Amino acid sequence: MNSHMLRKLVYILLFSVLIVSCKSPEARRPLQSHTGSFIKESAERNKKIYDEEKVFIEKIIAQDSTNDYISSESGFWYYYNKRDTTTTEMPDLGDVVKFTYNIKDLNGSVILSEKENGLQHYKIDQSNQDLISGVREGIKLMKEGETVTFLFPSYKAFGYYGIEEKLGTNIPVQSTITLHSIEQSNEN
Repeated sequence: MNSHMLRKLVYILLFSVLIVSCKSPEARRPLQSHTGSFIKESAERNKKIYDEEKVFIEKIIAQDSTNDYISSESGFWYYYNKRDTTTTEMPDLGDVVKFTYNIKDLNGSVILSEKENGLQHYKIDQSNQDLISGVREGIKLMKEGETVTFLFPSYKAFGYYGIEEKLGTNIPVQSTITLHSIEQSNEN
């Protein structure tokens, strides 16, 4: 083989290597597809958790003969510690409310005290506070000066995340809220 052919062969090999290395990488399939089946399984698991918690909460309610519980349309239960029957005014969108609250487990052990939480200023459905959905929804059922105890299933409370070093995953809680004031917004 003469040097001319050898050189040609080297060029062809180099050119081939360049073409192969420049080929774009092929898209790989994900190892796990998050299709509708994943979402469906998750929804079924959440429903099962809620159903179990509901049975547990309803047992607690059945054993409590001192309080009259009300079932909310939002999927939690509550009773009045202090009720005001003279006024009909409840907080509305944009109203600023001042309230205090605690978080306890269903056995009554304090997880977050009223003192730890402090006096809350919350603009109904407009503040971006770290309030669990149960507290945000519960306040809307209250009147100024009332104190109400709510029993929240975990999905209305701290859900899957819990509270670091204080509350585990998927645990229902109770919260006693006192609504100190309602300051109506100008929009209402």
